[in-house]
Amino acid sequence: MLLRRLRRQAGLTQEEAAERSGVSVRTIRRLETGTSADHRVGTVNLLADALGIGLEDRRTLAAILTKAQNATASPPPPGADPDPEPGEWAVKSPGRAHEPPAAHSFPTPGPPLPVHDVLAVAAQELAREVSRSWRHEEEQRQVHDPYPLPVRWQQAPAHLVDRWENIRRLGPGAVSPPLDLSGDVRSVAEVYQRIPSGRLVILGQAGSGKSILTIRFVLDHLEHPGVDGRVPVIFGLSDWDPTATALHDWLTGRLLRDHPHLSRTVPSGSTLAAALVDAGLILPVLDGFDEIAQGLRAEALKALNASSLPLVLTSRRGEFTEAVRAVHAPLVWAAGIELTALTPDDLAAYLPRATRTVTPGNGKGDRGAGGRKTASVWDAVLEALRTRETPASTNLAEVLTTPLMVVLARTMYSQTPDPSPAELLDFARFPTRTALEEHLLSGFVPAVYRRRAPRQCVPGHRRRQRNCGPERAEQWLGYLAHHLTRPGHGRQDLAWWQIGDCLRRPARVTAVVLATALCITTADWLVSPFFPLPDIGSTLLMAAFAGPVAGMAFGSIYAVLMSFRDWAAIEPARAVLRLLATHHREGRRLLPVFISRFGHGLLGGFLLGIGYACALALARKLYGGTPLTSPHAIESTLINMLLFGLLFGSAAGLAFGLVAALEMPLDVSTAATPATLLSSNRSTVARQTLLLAPFLTLTITLGGHLAAELLDGLLGPLQWGMWDGLLIGSVAGIGGGVSYALAFTAWGQWFLLSGIWLPLTGKLPWNTLAFLDDAHHRGVLRQTGAVYQFRHIRLQHHLADAYRHRST
Repeated sequence: MLLRRLRRQAGLTQEEAAERSGVSVRTIRRLETGTSADHRVGTVNLLADALGIGLEDRRTLAAILTKAQNATASPPPPGADPDPEPGEWAVKSPGRAHEPPAAHSFPTPGPPLPVHDVLAVAAQELAREVSRSWRHEEEQRQVHDPYPLPVRWQQAPAHLVDRWENIRRLGPGAVSPPLDLSGDVRSVAEVYQRIPSGRLVILGQAGSGKSILTIRFVLDHLEHPGVDGRVPVIFGLSDWDPTATALHDWLTGRLLRDHPHLSRTVPSGSTLAAALVDAGLILPVLDGFDEIAQGLRAEALKALNASSLPLVLTSRRGEFTEAVRAVHAPLVWAAGIELTALTPDDLAAYLPRATRTVTPGNGKGDRGAGGRKTASVWDAVLEALRTRETPASTNLAEVLTTPLMVVLARTMYSQTPDPSPAELLDFARFPTRTALEEHLLSGFVPAVYRRRAPRQCVPGHRRRQRNCGPERAEQWLGYLAHHLTRPGHGRQDLAWWQIGDCLRRPARVTAVVLATALCITTADWLVSPFFPLPDIGSTLLMAAFAGPVAGMAFGSIYAVLMSFRDWAAIEPARAVLRLLATHHREGRRLLPVFISRFGHGLLGGFLLGIGYACALALARKLYGGTPLTSPHAIESTLINMLLFGLLFGSAAGLAFGLVAALEMPLDVSTAATPATLLSSNRSTVARQTLLLAPFLTLTITLGGHLAAELLDGLLGPLQWGMWDGLLIGSVAGIGGGVSYALAFTAWGQWFLLSGIWLPLTGKLPWNTLAFLDDAHHRGVLRQTGAVYQFRHIRLQHHLADAYRHRST
């Protein structure tokens, strides 16, 4: 095929082409063999740039790939919409036309893309990914089953929005009537397009449907993009500290977390994520202003007012009102809407159709198969809500005014024949609105786990599955909710790389010490038999001391790094390691990274070398009887500290610098989900370990021999036998490489703390990620990019409070 011929003409292997372009080897292989049926504009352009082909070859390549794709694609059914999938539209640079191309079409290839076209391709890829992920999330939440709950709104109070002249961006002296912002969930994107300033505040009580409305806004906006070509991206505001992080930097960081391929750099030196924000190609949809820490909301509003970014902001009315009063100004240029309550007619239309369990008809209710009347389990409740003749019905009517409570009630009563929703009218059990809400919140998790217990309780051992019912799942979810709502750590994002930091610092350091000690000791015992050592007893004794000493060294470094805020939770790598491909990276950006990695390795290796010298002295004392306080022992120990410290430190520094030189940004087609990000980091850590182990072994072996030759006589007689050096190097390489992976990588911390420590204590299941994915499919969690969140913040707080109550 043409692509294969062009690649060979450029003298590149598939791996080298992948390295230059950022397109995965698998994708290149599928394009060359014609087995791929989804050719993206960005993929073709990136490959063309990497191969350095001319204009005519670019056009030919695009035409051939398009022809192959059309041949493999299934023909559309009669009457199918010929428009492209929502989100598959080309984002143009400012000033260009914005006409969506036909399905699967490509722009005419040309010379290497200028910066603004590179951003356009990145924005297009981001739009596709955002559309795909939020459509899947709507399906997981069963938003369209049987149909979306009606979400309506009214104009927000005048004191919470800006003047209409400012919203319309009119000049001095102009007077403007109010804009027409009427509509419902089906027209939210259209309503937004009426606002000239591009700023909208969505207010509503807890559970009123703000999050569902924002998802629908994003999907509709992507389906019918405006002339500005901005890509709407939802950002949860709960962990934004405006006093510590500027809005631009925070948006960039969240883009990098949820879309790691945007870490690729542009010629200006910034990342694609930062460049997209700078170019105004991101439309921030800021969800949950009320979830920002109370003392920071006013500062957050000031930061938003200092920005001119178009945006959509959601919040509960009370918290937003307090911030407006504190700042003495609303969100500048922003129009506002406030969500209204569901009506009894809405419930009467929705709940019976959402019910899967029906009883023979009594002349009322919906028509069943063949026109036969059926009665819903909700009939008695709906009649009570209509009449409101009792205090119980009045309380229930007030509770079921929000989509959240309606969904909770539906989950508990509409999909199982027992219990009956009529119990909600029991005034003795539920005398207040709060009691009813707590009942619905507490019954949600048992209801979704009642039909099928979680599979992640205990690996094997069917006889122990009786401990794996809804109660166990609720306990694990409660622990995770407690982890998110601890004082000083309140947030919504449940990231797999942050779960381990719910442990206290002494427990985390202890886990690292034990794990690294075990790694070094095991490596010593495994490697020693392969070396012709005259004194195996001394070697084994040395191994017994080297492990704990190394563990203490790693634990000390780990404890120091944990005291810094940036290291409190080790972030996952946004890069992959390419061992067999040439590396192309700007030297000005590689050098600072290399220096930083070298410094970390030098410090850690030096401390490890000091510990190893002390362990060697102690082993000689116990095995050979050499007094620790003798002048000769003190002198030799100090010399060993210096030599081993410099040797281990320089070897570790060079090794980590080499790793930095071989890192490449993630593939542009990499999806940002918790599972894929974890898998990518696991592969990266495995490659790092496979690189570090032999490199450390050779560097320590040869470096020790060279140091002994150069410093012999200056520091006294030095002995460094080749076999002794190879043994020390092998133990340091294998044990040190694995220890580094466990202690200082996001995947290693996940494996050590969330995969072993927390399951051993019963706090989490053995396969935590599978449990989280299962909870997502059941509707308990929602997925936002690379992290999970609880379905609603009220559910999170309820589970956390219940867990703390059980633990006391």
